[in-house]
Amino acid sequence: MTRIPWDTREPGHCEVDLVHHAGATTAGEYAHTLQLVDVATGWSERVALPNRGQRAMAAAFRTVLTRLPFALVELHPDNGSEFFNNHLKRLYPALFPGLRLSRSRPYQKNDNRFVEQKNDSLVRQYVGYGRFDTPEHLAALDALYTDMSVYYTLFQPVLRLAEKRPHPDAPGRLRRRWDIAQTPYQRLVASGTLASAEQARLQALYQQTNPLALRQRIYDQLTALRALPALPALPPPPPAPPVGSVA
Repeated sequence: MTRIPWDTREPGHCEVDLVHHAGATTAGEYAHTLQLVDVATGWSERVALPNRGQRAMAAAFRTVLTRLPFALVELHPDNGSEFFNNHLKRLYPALFPGLRLSRSRPYQKNDNRFVEQKNDSLVRQYVGYGRFDTPEHLAALDALYTDMSVYYTLFQPVLRLAEKRPHPDAPGRLRRRWDIAQTPYQRLVASGTLASAEQARLQALYQQTNPLALRQRIYDQLTALRALPALPALPPPPPAPPVGSVA
């Protein structure tokens, strides 16, 4: 399957992607954000990684497992080797029994359209395009993402495409109709798949959380994150020797 259908109703069919935080250069190691988005409910999670090696990716997926209130049924990344190396392909069934693994077509970002949109709205528009490459950056990103998870799943309504059909007056175009905005948590409850214990936990978290205070804490964390210095810039690589010269 090259994409998860837009009209998927069952929670657990998720797109996943990596956002790089390299700044102006990709030299050296730098942080990444693993972002996962559920197509049916709009539920999203983010985890900060120090790099995209096997150990970091495995740890990030284990963290996602502890945060998701529903079973992961399908995982849909792009074709990056960080998602499809042998270590992770062995890990997926152990973490997510019965998981279906699908992938996008090469160079077709629209195959991962839901997570690509959230990469912009819930990562880039928050943390920008700067370089994050220290343990302090990782700790700050993870604290930020923990609070963002609560805020955006419990308190921020999202629209969902309800219908699309050919436009009667414009051949080749589609007419789209959107449903009533609901939070991902409300959509998850309405699906009838949420376990009673998880529903009670999330309802208690909703009642105990002040969304205005939480939003202010997110902004304070962003200010602190941007104030953290990056490592000194790496020197540029030496110029290549002239063609025909002896090394």
